[in-house]
Amino acid sequence: MKKLLTALFSLVFVALGYSQSSTDTLSVKKAEIQFAQTEIHYGVIEQYSSGEKSIEFTNTGSAPLVLTNVVPSCGCTVVDWPKEPVSPSEKGKIIVKYNTGNTGTFRKSIRVFSNAKTSPVMLIISGEVKPTESNSSPNQK
Repeated sequence: MKKLLTALFSLVFVALGYSQSSTDTLSVKKAEIQFAQTEIHYGVIEQYSSGEKSIEFTNTGSAPLVLTNVVPSCGCTVVDWPKEPVSPSEKGKIIVKYNTGNTGTFRKSIRVFSNAKTSPVMLIISGEVKPTESNSSPNQK
């Protein structure tokens, strides 16, 4: 009987300890990144026009968000991002500059690495660059 009670109490303490540790895990503060949109369409733009777009995000988590790296898929795209932590409920911006010297349609990806639960996040930019009037004339002299 004594062994049965000892085993029963041990089982209860283990169960209580397990339930306590699982609730502790749920209360861990984590950052979370949420973009207003993950696909940015430039539309039709003229060659050599501004290829700059601003992509806004919000830290919807409960801990500061740190962007560790933002990587475009090619050298035709340059990115700038906040190097300081973004507090919970605060917003930040990633500035994307596409090289509009290249004509034709484009679709490029940008990977955003951070300390958020969902990392990396993939952003897509797309559009079409049309040659300017002076560059499209076949009889240029």
